[in-house]
Amino acid sequence: MKLTFSRRLALLTLVSGLAGCASWPGSGWTTLIDGEKGLDNWNRLGDANWRAENGAIVADQGKTSYLVSKNAYKDFVIYAEFWAATDTNSGIFIRAADPAKIAADSSYEVNIWDIRPDPKYGTGAIVDFAAVPVPLVHKAGGKWNTLEITAQGDLITVKFNGVQTVSLRNGKYASGPFALQYGAGVKGAVGGPIKWRKVQIKPL
Repeated sequence: MKLTFSRRLALLTLVSGLAGCASWPGSGWTTLIDGEKGLDNWNRLGDANWRAENGAIVADQGKTSYLVSKNAYKDFVIYAEFWAATDTNSGIFIRAADPAKIAADSSYEVNIWDIRPDPKYGTGAIVDFAAVPVPLVHKAGGKWNTLEITAQGDLITVKFNGVQTVSLRNGKYASGPFALQYGAGVKGAVGGPIKWRKVQIKPL
């Protein structure tokens, strides 16, 4: 059967759309934040003013606080889209040993903090484990960014806006929930806002 131009165009559009769906995010992903979901997928830890606003989950007031995933994970990929200000102190803590006490000394902290006083563990680093070059090459402030974190066995890699920032081999923390942070600024000052518009995880 000979297809008309309009039918060929419609078929091409459909195939292209399906190809795009297959390439990202693909199967096996669980979406925890996507612009429509609220905070039901998270346990709150701390008093920050987490809320849904303009298609994102936002915090911009309060002391250092976390949204902690209700499930624990061992091997996985996390994909996150976020907006930060220059003075935002945030990050993603993975394989947390104690979901009631999220900290860099009981999990791996993938940092988002352009003006961290010790910049080698600033944006894109894993605090106390994997440093980034100084002065910072990758900065989050004032724009939307992506983080991709892959943890498989003792290998952890971090990509910021599609570029790998660090790779770590360490088996100190094997599994646990992950957490999104709203943190205090330099010397305890109020940190800038953090906005998460998409957060997905895929067990490996």
